[in-house]
Parts: sequence; structure tokens; C-alpha cells
Amino acid sequence: MKNKKLFNFKLWLLQLCSGQVLVFSFLFLVFIAGGCNESQQQSNRLSNNSNPSQLRAKADRIITAGLLDRDPKIRSNAIEVVAAINWTKFMPKVARLLNDDSVPVRFSAALAVGDLQYRLAENSVRKMLNDKNENVRIAAAYALGQLGSIDSFNLIGKAITSENQTVRANAALLLGKIGDPKALKLLQYAIHDQKSDDKVRFLAAEARAVLGDEKIFPKLWAMLISIYADDRAMGVRAMGALGTENAKNALITMLGDEVPEIRLAAAAELGKLGDTRGEIEVLDVFTKNLTADMDEQGKERINRLTAMAIGQIKTKSLNKFLPQLLNNPSKSVRLAAAKAVFQSKIRY
Repeated sequence: MKNKKLFNFKLWLLQLCSGQVLVFSFLFLVFIAGGCNESQQQSNRLSNNSNPSQLRAKADRIITAGLLDRDPKIRSNAIEVVAAINWTKFMPKVARLLNDDSVPVRFSAALAVGDLQYRLAENSVRKMLNDKNENVRIAAAYALGQLGSIDSFNLIGKAITSENQTVRANAALLLGKIGDPKALKLLQYAIHDQKSDDKVRFLAAEARAVLGDEKIFPKLWAMLISIYADDRAMGVRAMGALGTENAKNALITMLGDEVPEIRLAAAAELGKLGDTRGEIEVLDVFTKNLTADMDEQGKERINRLTAMAIGQIKTKSLNKFLPQLLNNPSKSVRLAAAKAVFQSKIRY
């Protein structure tokens, strides 16, 4: 934990452009004429890019491209977006990824089948119960359980005691998603077992929050006051999942965190809870050019979180920044912006 870097997991490039003031003397009239034409063209371009139907069409293309991308991280990310926006239109493409070479992609695809209850893929998911990777097997069990086909609780419950920490962490995640209060004892075990690493404990705590266990609040609060940004980020997400008044108040305090990524994550979680007071933290990314002195990875983290927050807060003043995020050089930022377009249901 002492060597944790800021946000190792996949989190979020906005570059603001500023014009230069040109001063002409005897060519002033020529400049004005040309400048007016250029301004009009730019205005038309912005207007076209802001058209809601065109934005949705562009977001659609970004998600489709993501599902076909060569990078398994992008494919997995695109699947998560499909599940989040709950659009079965993309599910035939997702279903084909159930046979992907990448374990995380197969895992994400199986979860999407369960989350969207996509019955057309039931037979394919059933075959995944024999997958060579245990993470994929428990994801398949979750999907089939959501389809009412098997009792996935026991299969996933056994995985919480696995010697493999990734399997344990994923089992904790899935126990929360299943929504059965019986999972609380298993999650308590995962948190206190000495064999569990930090990732397992954090995901088990978040799963308890998802299940509405208010007793987990002190644990989540301890995460929020950790000196490590990774811990605070996971605490913010878990507080958002808990969603109580105390959790909401805790998130409000995180809007003052020294790390911009934490502030943006808190703004997004508050947005999920119907509270838009984190809007100013998102606007700061644009008005204060927060990414100016960051490296490319830092810019990507910030802009991805910014897009995610916009999708949750859904205010008109934030939605207007989505067109430029859809054009971001980073694929992960573009996917986050595409997700936000559908979540925000933008209207101009």
C-alpha cells in the first residue's frame, strides 16, 4: 500500500484551445471580413455537432467501434458501457464476445448478458460454466442466475473462499450484484479473512453497501480519510452505492478533496443520487484548465471521470461539453462520453 500510485485502475484529455488576438492596421477590414466568415463556419460546425440526434449517432458509432477494437481493455470497457446504458441493440455484438480470447472480455460479456437479461445468449453462457478460467465461470453463473436458469448464489458463494485473490474479488462484486442479503455473512468473512488482500476487502465492503448494509458506513468512512487516493476513490464509489443520507453527506465532504480525480468521482456519485452540487467541480476542468500540466495518462483519467460525471449530473451546462469529449484522442474517454450522451438524454 505504501507504493500505491494514483489510480492504477482504469480511470480518465481535454485540451482547451485559446485563440490569439491579431492586430492589423490597414488590413483591418480584410481581417474582419475573413474573420466573420470563419466564425460563421465554426458556429455552424458547433451547431451541427451539438445536434442531439447527431450526438447519439456518433456515440453509437463509438460504442460499436469499441466492441470491435483490437485492444481487449477497450472491448471490455465498451461492453460495460452497453450494460450501463441498458441498450439491447448492442447485445448481438456483445454475445459474440462471449467467445473472446480475453478473460476480462468474456467476464464482462457474461455480466452484460445477466444485467440486461439477454435470453438469446443463454445457451452460449451455459457453455461458459465449463470455461477454463474460474472468473469466467462465476460470471456465467451470475448471468444464468439473472435469467432464472440456475441458483448462482451457491456457486459464487464458494468462490469467495478461493485462494486466487482476483476470483475472491470478483465473487464479492457478484454477490453484491445478486442482491441476496444472505451474502452479507460471506462478505463479512471476506473482509476479515487474513488471506484477503486490499482489493478483496474493498470490493466486499462495496458489495455490502450495494446490499444496503448501513453497518458498513464506518468502514467506508475510514476509506474516505485514508492518505491513499486509491482507497478514497473506492470509498467514494462505495458511499455512492450505499446512498443513505449519511453517505451523501460524506460524499459532499469529498468535493473538497485535494485530488481532482476524487472530487470528480464524488460529483458523479452525488449525481447518481440526484444531487447536482458537484457540477462546479466538473466545470472547473474546463474553466480552470485542470489538465494543463498533466501527462497524457493524467489527462485521460481526468477527462474520463469528467465524462462519467456529466452522464450522472445531467445538467445542460455540462452536457454542452460532451461534443468535444466525443472527439477526444483517447478511446476510453470517447466511450465514457458516449455513455454520458445516452445517460444524459441530451436536449439543446
